[in-house]
Amino acid sequence: MTLIRLHRNQPLWYAFFLHRISGITLALFLPVHFYVLSLALNDKSALDNLLHWTEQPLLKLAEFGLVFLLAVHLFGGLRLLALEFLPWQPKQKTLTAAALSLAFFVGLVFLLRSF
Repeated sequence: MTLIRLHRNQPLWYAFFLHRISGITLALFLPVHFYVLSLALNDKSALDNLLHWTEQPLLKLAEFGLVFLLAVHLFGGLRLLALEFLPWQPKQKTLTAAALSLAFFVGLVFLLRSF
């Protein structure tokens, strides 16, 4: 049993796991996003109320999380494409850390611009 789980202590497994979690979270967010888009088309006063509600600091932090997960999913997908089509490189863990850092930077820039 322990032999099966040893791979889960590797940084690349965490990158795989974070990529899957970000994909699931983004898929769960899509219906909410489509609902807000429908408000823009059908009920402008409800959209205005919703936009006013999103000015709260906690929601700004949630938006940071959403943008961060989107960036993680994007860069994780690019990493997977590189694994599929490029030769293996020993510095794969470093590239994974760089992708995560870049995703955090993108989310942080979005958060700072929202205030």
